[in-house]
Amino acid sequence: MYFTDENTLGLGKLLQRRGRLDVVYPGHSDLPEIPRGTADLEWLPIVGDRQYIVVSRERRIRSRPAELRAYHEHGVRSVWIGAKQDMGPQQQLELFLRHEDRLRREIVKRGPGPWALAMTPTGLRPLKLRPNPGSRSMG
Repeated sequence: MYFTDENTLGLGKLLQRRGRLDVVYPGHSDLPEIPRGTADLEWLPIVGDRQYIVVSRERRIRSRPAELRAYHEHGVRSVWIGAKQDMGPQQQLELFLRHEDRLRREIVKRGPGPWALAMTPTGLRPLKLRPNPGSRSMG
């Protein structure tokens, strides 16, 4: 199941219009606990615990300390969709559909989170997640 955040809301709605039942987003009737306007720190635990794949344009969501902690504590799995230039929902849809088969293979290969990928016109690549800021490293 995919969760498109508010930065990719248009993509989620376009996928839904295509008959996709595996996509939810803030304000979706199947996800009443995440209304529009829900803060990242409130929805990250929900989608992580449900093992949804987050599809977002928010580049910093995986690097801010509090959000990074949520990634680690709730096993968040995410895909940053886009490129250097801003993409509209239709362009995001085309990019997502072009690389979705590979994304599905990566989801199986990578298994439980936390992990993050970038989806660009050239394909998918892993994004590094910093260590959990709430844990103490040994050594």
